Amino acid sequence: MASVHNDDHESSDDNVDGGIKPLTANDPARIGPYLLLGRLGAGGMGRVYLARSEGGRTVAVKVVHAEHVADPQFRARFRREVDAARRVGERYTAPVLDAAPDEEYPWVATGYVPGLSLEQIVRGHGALPTESVLALADGLLRALKDIHAAGIVHRDLKPSNVMLTVEGPKVIDFGIARAVETSVDSLLTSTGMVIGSPGFMAPEQIRGESAGPKSDVFTLGCVLTYAATGTLPFGHGVSNQHAVMYHIVEAAPELGRVRDEGLHTLITRLLTKSPDERPSVDELLAEPGRQHLTPAAASWLPADVVGHLARQSAQLLDAEAAPVRQECVDRSTIGLRPAGPVPGAAGEATPRPFSSVGRPSRSASGRSGAGR
Repeated sequence: MASVHNDDHESSDDNVDGGIKPLTANDPARIGPYLLLGRLGAGGMGRVYLARSEGGRTVAVKVVHAEHVADPQFRARFRREVDAARRVGERYTAPVLDAAPDEEYPWVATGYVPGLSLEQIVRGHGALPTESVLALADGLLRALKDIHAAGIVHRDLKPSNVMLTVEGPKVIDFGIARAVETSVDSLLTSTGMVIGSPGFMAPEQIRGESAGPKSDVFTLGCVLTYAATGTLPFGHGVSNQHAVMYHIVEAAPELGRVRDEGLHTLITRLLTKSPDERPSVDELLAEPGRQHLTPAAASWLPADVVGHLARQSAQLLDAEAAPVRQECVDRSTIGLRPAGPVPGAAGEATPRPFSSVGRPSRSASGRSGAGR
């Protein structure tokens, strides 16, 4: 998945338009029991593939980069976070279906979301109209309610982790970023580097305090500002990430481009500095007049975005018919043992272990900082 980009944003990956890219010579043919169909993106956590289960379900499979698995604490944290993520319902999220945390290169399979990330849409089509942003706010609040109910704090809510579909938004990568943070924490201890998504962090995260559910509320305010304006509420035009983080902790949000009064008021409340004074997800959802997005509300997105989604769906059908690969290569497999059939996929047979013949090359993993 692409990530926030350029001046106010983070680095991007190699898949800005949301299309399915061909597999390269360095990509395997299978990961565990899943046949790879194409590449969806890459980033700081790993490479993301479009794949198909033996029962015919289309999924997204994410393979973790080697620098994360080298940390001895990572696997245990990854396993715990994946187990927690399995408990989250799939109405507003991409469900975790399968995982192999103990393989040489751990991977996780989630339901494939047939949409575009918020970042891809804003970069390709511009900021969303007010009604779309209000509907987005409702869907994301409901997604966070489900995530928090499972005992998870997302910690990395940002435009690249918000997928927009004709039926509404879905949040991805909840919990997975927490597992990576174990590796990041060790890097911070030894190098003093700041790693993460500075434009989408709550003040308490920047201060090194524990992140709670209300931290996700603050980052939701940043996400909605980006959706409405194409810019971030803090540090617009500053030269480095440290300056962005300073503005988040000390400065008032820059919301002059948010023209709608109701949306301006909502975002201002979400961006309250103190978590004790910041509204909770439940409080926000209980307020009268909250717009509720229903699956029938396909018109919640602008027509040009809906057209883009339709073209992407057609490309998906082509990819499902046959894997897309740049050239004929020896289709080796990653040395991963399948973790079992995908739940809910009827007729799944227990997959055979695949031989350890090859593994993904780091050169094929894309630029870091995207699509975690």
